[in-house]
Amino acid sequence: MTADLARAQWRKSSRSGAGNDCVELLVHTTGAAIRDSKNADHGSLVLGAAPWRGFLGAVKDDRLAH
Repeated sequence: MTADLARAQWRKSSRSGAGNDCVELLVHTTGAAIRDSKNADHGSLVLGAAPWRGFLGAVKDDRLAH
């Protein structure tokens, strides 16, 4: 997946504000990648499919610390 990131179509939340302070997301069959929209060239957090599913489950179940 890492080799595909340079050519990828990243998504930014439709809820991002006018200042564009948001994260961008790339979902792939092998997992997902997340990056800062303001600093896209600073790298990204890449998660495999299982950790990505675990993260989504934790968000949906409100198991993350606030």
